[in-house]
Amino acid sequence: MTTIVTPAVLQALMVGYSKMFQTGQTMAASQFLKVATKVPSSGKSTTYGWLGKWPAFREWIGDRVINQMTAHAYSIVNKPFESTIGVDRDDIEDDEIGVYAPLFQEMGRAAEVFPDELVFPLLDGGLTAECYDEQYFFDIDHPVYSNADGTGGVVSVPNYVDGSEPAWFLLDTTRAIKPLIYQERRPMKFERMTDPKDEQVFMSKQFRYGVDCRANAGYGFWQMAYCSKAVLNADNIWAALEAMKDFRADGGKKLGIRPNMLVVRSGQEKTAEECMKEIVKGGETNTLHGKLELLVPDWI
Repeated sequence: MTTIVTPAVLQALMVGYSKMFQTGQTMAASQFLKVATKVPSSGKSTTYGWLGKWPAFREWIGDRVINQMTAHAYSIVNKPFESTIGVDRDDIEDDEIGVYAPLFQEMGRAAEVFPDELVFPLLDGGLTAECYDEQYFFDIDHPVYSNADGTGGVVSVPNYVDGSEPAWFLLDTTRAIKPLIYQERRPMKFERMTDPKDEQVFMSKQFRYGVDCRANAGYGFWQMAYCSKAVLNADNIWAALEAMKDFRADGGKKLGIRPNMLVVRSGQEKTAEECMKEIVKGGETNTLHGKLELLVPDWI
């Protein structure tokens, strides 16, 4: 039996494939919001001039003191992304459309975790990519100035420990702004190109269904992240914790950084679990137990 390809048939296909796409979205849980702040964007790019500015309070004596902070020109440029499936007209006529169901479900799953694919590689990339202070996001010499306005003497502060082991990361994700940024210009949208008079349908007998977005990801405050290539063990985790807690803003005021998340790759998961279990060898209570959330993303 041959199915006549009518507008009603094409509309029913759109509804069906859209539902399959939505089903696929439920098959995976994205993790990027654990480490990144989602920021809406209204243009080709967004400049984060406020990065580096840490609001702080002082006793109000006399007039207000307006701190003229150094303006940073860190920008994230939006990029377009798409995924498209072509459905052959012969398959519609032959009522073989069900064979496409897994593809549309997988497209939905991929769309759901797509922000993860942008965000988590930034951790490894932070060893060679600059953040707002024009240093690598993970570096041994971030400048911190003696005056709150970004002037005066400078000391170099590291948020990176070199070594020969695979990198692991310690993050503070307890604040309104997280260490990484996911910037969204246009959210994912499922669309179709199914006009029988369309040239692609005429030339290749293909109806197209796709999803696209405009987005990108970048770096927030380096002070909220720490990278180490030292051996993953309790002593080195404690060293990173203590270093982060001592991070200060320009002017010398402590930032109150509270590391709460350990991010490792899959090959480090067992070791990380051992580092944070309640009882360690010898029957002693582990001082790291309960201090950190362990995150093992798929994309590092």
